[in-house]
Amino acid sequence: MDAPTPSGPWSRARADEFLTTTTIPLRLSCRTPGGDLWMLSLWYEWDPETPELRCATSADADVVRFLRAHDDVAFEISTNDPPYRGVRGRGTATVEPDDEKRVLTRLVHRYLGDDDSALAQRLLSPERDEVTIRIHPTKLHTWDYSSRMETTR
Repeated sequence: MDAPTPSGPWSRARADEFLTTTTIPLRLSCRTPGGDLWMLSLWYEWDPETPELRCATSADADVVRFLRAHDDVAFEISTNDPPYRGVRGRGTATVEPDDEKRVLTRLVHRYLGDDDSALAQRLLSPERDEVTIRIHPTKLHTWDYSSRMETTR
């Protein structure tokens, strides 16, 4: 499956680069079983080969139940400081067990650098049941306000 060609100023290669190298949490929007909107932030990794975004969370997190009820999602990965730029889109999400915590371990290393911290140890605890959220994009859009925000640097 190919990722859609992004609209906006960036090529697919530039979007892949941003998604692969940027360690800003992904903002995920989904629906609750009752149809209400819900948004949360999650660590992510981008695999341009599959192509998919992968996140990890506790198996008993509310979002797991929400995504099992409604698999359509929207997401955004964007800088919080000027110059603003990023990738947003929509797609479908699947949830699957990650008994070996493979995705979570990669995310801990990506965002924390290693697994020595108390947070990393708590997240990787054998008692914690973990799942992987796979987001398959159907629409991507990029934006980059660097040129018009040069004076903010």
